[in-house]
Amino acid sequence: MTLPNIITIFRIILIPVFLAVFYSQMENRILYAGLIFVVAGVSDVLDGYIARRFNLTSKLGALLDPFADKLMSFTVLITFTSIGLIPIWILIPMLIKEVTMIAGASILYFRHKEAVIPANKYGKIATFSLYAAVLSIVFKVPMTLSFILLIITVVLNLIAFVNYLGIVRKLLADEKLNIDK
Repeated sequence: MTLPNIITIFRIILIPVFLAVFYSQMENRILYAGLIFVVAGVSDVLDGYIARRFNLTSKLGALLDPFADKLMSFTVLITFTSIGLIPIWILIPMLIKEVTMIAGASILYFRHKEAVIPANKYGKIATFSLYAAVLSIVFKVPMTLSFILLIITVVLNLIAFVNYLGIVRKLLADEKLNIDK
């Protein structure tokens, strides 16, 4: 197991820690949960950097990394919505997008020669936007700004989703062309 994969597994382990802190009775629990979210984000950047810098990329990492990201995103979005910090109309399109992407990635991986679509700039920008929006809530910036950041996050995620669908369509079309030869 590579170091980046170990860091990714650490990120997955942070999810129940986040939940325990978020739903605890401790003072400043939202702040502490937000800091756990930041640690997860930093570890995401770190594992990607190490994997690319030291040529430690792997199929397992290509699967685990987005899985860990999506789990953490789901966790934060659902928990924040559960106590009214994020409106449900923000959560629903994000969940639909993520579930659809997970299903599409699974189909590609298992049916099409273990194809994995790596993260691209659209997804990274959308993820950064989610972090900015969540942290604006954690650090109690004016609600208007948090609301604007949440809307930007949804729009950027939809753009990333459309880009993802284009990549999947191209991969499937290329495969069909190869089969027809």
